[in-house]
Amino acid sequence: MPAIVGPISINSVGGGVVNFGDSFYLSPKSTSKTNSGSGALNTGNWIITNNGLSSTNPFDPDGADQNITANA
Repeated sequence: MPAIVGPISINSVGGGVVNFGDSFYLSPKSTSKTNSGSGALNTGNWIITNNGLSSTNPFDPDGADQNITANA
């Protein structure tokens, strides 16, 4: 069933998706990228990582990983 939603003003959303009524497709409106070495993003109480040599290459030849300009 279609939903009728009146005027709404959302000033900010910190993570997550706001959905009112029916929606066919929800897509992200912001993207980010993180470069880190091996074992850098592990979480927990007792983390043991054995890395002899770790190297991270932040070079990205494609320029844009996830385009959001057409998601208006």
